[in-house]
Amino acid sequence: MQTTKTVKDPRKQRKRLYNAPAHIRHKLMAAPLAPELIRSKGVKTLPVKKGDTVRVVRGDHLGFEGKISRVDMKRYRIFLEGLTREKVDGTNIFVSVHPSKIMIKNLKLDDKWRKAIVERKKELGLPKKVAKVAERVAKKAKEEKAVVQEKTVKKTPKATEKKARKKPVAVKKKKDKPIKKEKKPKTVKKTKAKPKAPPKTKGGT
Repeated sequence: MQTTKTVKDPRKQRKRLYNAPAHIRHKLMAAPLAPELIRSKGVKTLPVKKGDTVRVVRGDHLGFEGKISRVDMKRYRIFLEGLTREKVDGTNIFVSVHPSKIMIKNLKLDDKWRKAIVERKKELGLPKKVAKVAERVAKKAKEEKAVVQEKTVKKTPKATEKKARKKPVAVKKKKDKPIKKEKKPKTVKKTKAKPKAPPKTKGGT
């Protein structure tokens, strides 16, 4: 396998870019997929192809959606249906867009080789961290499901157990009467006896 070394010199980088062979140019024409496609296909990026529906996410034509009508591998550009501009003489020409400025919304999978690429990439899967997180989430969901099932089993016992377990009859407790305090006997105040007047006699004292 051929090993490639990283080059920091801009002059050499440009030379490699414009003199690159077809298999490397094909990789450089890759674009990211929409979030819905990533979830369904399990692939993050794919090289663009004629017939794919894409959306422009950066630049002057931000938000434009259309099908790819032509892919220019020599200049690293793509052309979309409906994305045109008018020249000074009145003629309309297609506007070129770089693959880094688009997002693939819909894949054209009528090609068996492209299907094979998607399947191969899907098998490689997302990064290990994402796979571990997915496993953890699935394990947690299973545990929660088991706990819920245990609770439902406890709440619905068998018919025989229901018969054996009768609800105890509630017995009303008699309220204790409040203890009456003993009344103390009233004390009668003694009054002093008045002196008796001497009996009156006839004829004075």
